[in-house]
Amino acid sequence: MRLALICLLTFFLGWGSESDAARADGLEIQPSQLDATVLAAIFSGTETMHYAISWSGGVKIGDVYLDIQREQGREDAYIISAKVKDYGPLKVFYPVDDQFTCSVYGPMKLPDRYEVVQKEGFGRKTTTRLTRYDQANGILWFRKNKEEERQFKVDGPVYNEFAAFIITRALAFRDKEPLVVPTFAEGKRHMVQVSLVKRENRKTIFGRKPTLVVQPKMQFKGLYEKSGNTTLWLTDDRCQVPVEIHSRIVIGSLVAELVAYSNPACPELVKAEKR
Repeated sequence: MRLALICLLTFFLGWGSESDAARADGLEIQPSQLDATVLAAIFSGTETMHYAISWSGGVKIGDVYLDIQREQGREDAYIISAKVKDYGPLKVFYPVDDQFTCSVYGPMKLPDRYEVVQKEGFGRKTTTRLTRYDQANGILWFRKNKEEERQFKVDGPVYNEFAAFIITRALAFRDKEPLVVPTFAEGKRHMVQVSLVKRENRKTIFGRKPTLVVQPKMQFKGLYEKSGNTTLWLTDDRCQVPVEIHSRIVIGSLVAELVAYSNPACPELVKAEKR
C-alpha cells in the first residue's frame, strides 16, 4: 500500500522523460498554443478540486486536494497547492500527509518556486524539497532538507511536474497534432508530448458530459515504470476540468476521480444530484 501511494504522487505530479525520438515531434508550447478562455477560467483565482484515488480493483487509498489562488502582492501570479492524504488500510500501516506548493506567473504560467513538504510514517519524519527558477536565464536551484543547494542550467523555459499537469488543461489542440510541455525532472529538461486522442461522452460528477480524452506520453523508471499510458478526461468546455484520470503501473492501476469542484468562474459546473 505504501508503494501504491508513492505511485499516486508520481502519477499525479511526476511527468517522466520521453525518448530522444519522441522529443523531435510536436510543437513546444507557446502562448498561441494555449486557449486564453480556458486559461482565464483555471486561473480565475478561486478554483478547488478534490480527487478520490483508488488502486487496482477499486480500493481507495487516498485523496488529493488541489487549490489555485491568486498570489497576494504579485501581479499575474498564482499559488497552486496540493495536499495528499492517505485513506483506509494505508492510513493504518503508513500515515502520509504531504503538501505541494507551486508559484506560477506570466502568460505561460511558468513556475518560479516549488516546495514540497512530506510528513510520512509513524515518526512523522519531515522531508522538504525546494526548487527556485530563473526562467529568463535558464537557471534552477534545488535543495533537499539542509543539503547544499544544487544549480542546473536549462536551454529554455520549463514547467515542473506539478505545473505541467495544470497547464495541460489549457492546451489548444489542433486535430491530433501533439503539443510538447517542457518539464524539468530528474535534473534534466524533458520534452513531454501531450495529444488529444478523441472526444467522448462520459459520466462525471456534473452529470453526463462531453469530454476531451488526452494522453501525455510519459515513462517512469524503476519501481514506478508504467505499463501503459496515462489518460485524462477533461470537460469539453471553457473550463476543461479533469474529471477522471487513469494510469497503469507495474503494480496495478490507479484511478483519480473528481468528487468535488468549486470555481465561481465556472458556475455551470455543479454537482449533479444522485437519482
